[in-house]
Amino acid sequence: MALQTLVLAAAGPHAGGEGAAEAGPISSAGGSFWFPVQGSTTAAQTDWLFNFILWISAFFMLLIVGLLVAFVWNYRRRPGVEPERTATHHTPLELTWTIIPTILVVIIFYFGISGYMDIRTPPENAHEIQVTGQKWSWSFTYDNGLVDPELHVPVGEATKLIMRSEDVIHSLYIPAFRMKMDVVPGRYSDMYFKPTQVGRFQIFCAEYCGQSHSRMLSTVVVQTPEDYAAWLRDTEEKNNKKDPVALGLDLYHTRGCLQCHSTDGSRGIGPSFHGLFGRQEKLSDGSTITVDENYIHESIIEPQAKVVAGYAPVMPTFKGKLKDVQIAGIIAWIKTLK
Repeated sequence: MALQTLVLAAAGPHAGGEGAAEAGPISSAGGSFWFPVQGSTTAAQTDWLFNFILWISAFFMLLIVGLLVAFVWNYRRRPGVEPERTATHHTPLELTWTIIPTILVVIIFYFGISGYMDIRTPPENAHEIQVTGQKWSWSFTYDNGLVDPELHVPVGEATKLIMRSEDVIHSLYIPAFRMKMDVVPGRYSDMYFKPTQVGRFQIFCAEYCGQSHSRMLSTVVVQTPEDYAAWLRDTEEKNNKKDPVALGLDLYHTRGCLQCHSTDGSRGIGPSFHGLFGRQEKLSDGSTITVDENYIHESIIEPQAKVVAGYAPVMPTFKGKLKDVQIAGIIAWIKTLK
């Protein structure tokens, strides 16, 4: 776990479907010269420690450079002036430059370890959200089974993220919360925070993960507890009432398909969906196949089984992640892209 103090440039929010909350601007009011807005309880402590170390460093840099310039000037070589005898020992001075830095290091360590223990010890009543990172999107699974590309959390309540990766190492980074945690394939990692204000805050992937790494963005939507509960209820109801084509379009946005597959015929990491259904495709093994319902279903569940020639086998499997009705929705939507 590492507290990230580097401020990255803001980017646009991750595109969402109908199930996502209405998009709005990223909250920025209240930020400082060094940092964005403080959006969690962790942020204030992290900023204080950063500024404490910064001003100590600035003070000693000016002190040392000032003394260096003074010594260079006062003890420069001059005609008729003999060099003075150099001091070999000064106990009070040596005690001063030993004791003061030791005290400062102890203070920094105390606040550093206190902050670390706080963010690694979530309260027992923290509600959990499952996070999945894969090239090149984030998805968040809530207690009711809802999956959304944005992270919705209630303000003032402890939230614990249980995170895993489907492919390579990612890193979920929320600058406004001063929180960053690597998401590693084959194991779970976790992150705990308590938001302090309502708003929308940027999520980045802070670990290079391939061609579309810079587009692996999402948003934290902090809501009042009442609005959060209403969003969960309303979004679930909307998803249950969607027709297959609308459901497929929503999944195209929320499950990261748009990162690799275009809808206008342009070449991407994967084949374009435009005019795909019914087309003859040459596979990497030299054979040819007609794109139909069975092929699309197989390509979603077992994407490495039949790879189109000219494309790398990099698509992750969605086996166990999409229900049959959701796959049917994707197929229905692809059929409309002519």
